[in-house]
Amino acid sequence: MYDFGAFTHAATWISLVTLTFMEIVLGIDNIIFISIVVNRLAKESQARGRTIGLLLALLFRIGLLLSISWIVSLRAALFTINLPPLVSNFAVSGRDLILLGGGLFLMYKSTTEIHTKLQGEEDEEGTGGGQATMLAVIAQIIVIDIVFSFDSILTAVGLVDNVLVMIAAVICAMGIMLAFSGTVANFVNKNPTIKMLALSFLIMIGFMLVMEAAHKEIEKGYLYFAMAFSLIVEMLNLRLRKKSKSKPVKLRDSQYD
Repeated sequence: MYDFGAFTHAATWISLVTLTFMEIVLGIDNIIFISIVVNRLAKESQARGRTIGLLLALLFRIGLLLSISWIVSLRAALFTINLPPLVSNFAVSGRDLILLGGGLFLMYKSTTEIHTKLQGEEDEEGTGGGQATMLAVIAQIIVIDIVFSFDSILTAVGLVDNVLVMIAAVICAMGIMLAFSGTVANFVNKNPTIKMLALSFLIMIGFMLVMEAAHKEIEKGYLYFAMAFSLIVEMLNLRLRKKSKSKPVKLRDSQYD
C-alpha cells in the first residue's frame, strides 16, 4: 500500500495525472461553495478564508486516505428500516448519514443564499467581529469538506490502490485549486448571474448526495454535462451583454416638417 518503488513505473505517473485531474473536477464544487461562503467576510479576510478552507480540505482528505479501512467500514449497516410497502429492509450506514446530512446542509445553504440575492440584501462584511465571522465560515467549510472528501476518496480508491499515489494526487490537485481559487472567486462574485448559476449547481449536488444516501445512484456524467452546458450558455450570454454594452448607441437625427 505504501510502495515508493511504484513511482519508478510509467503506469504510476499516468495514474497520478489521471487521479489529479479527477480530484480537480470533483473539487470544483468545493471551490465554488468556499468562494460563496467566504464572500461574507471582510474583503481583506476573504483570501485567508479560501486558503484555510482548501488547506482543511487537504488535511481531511489525507487523513481519510490514511484510514481507508475506517472508510470502508462506514459502508456497513448501522441499522435497518422496515416500513412496508414503502421501504423494506433499508440498511442505513454511516456513509449514508454523512451524505444525507451534507446534502441537506448544502441544499439549505444554497437556497438561503439564493433567497438573500433575490431579496436584494447585500452581504454584510465583517459583521459580528472578524474572528467570530471567520469561525462561523470555517465551521461551514468543515462540514462540506468532510462530505466532499468522502466522494473524492471513494473515487481515488476505485482508480488507484497505492495510498502514496492518492496522497500525491490530492496534494497536486489542491495546489492547483489553491492557485486558481482567487480567480474563480473573483469571477463568480463579479458576475451575479454566474453566482446564481453556481448556487443552482450546489443545490443539484446536494440533491445528488441525498439520493446517494437513499441508495439511488445518479450517473454523475449527466450532472456534469448539464452543469457544463448551462455554464457554456451563460458564458455566451455574458459575452453578448459585454458586446452590447461596448457597442456605441447611434442617435437618429430628428426630422421636422
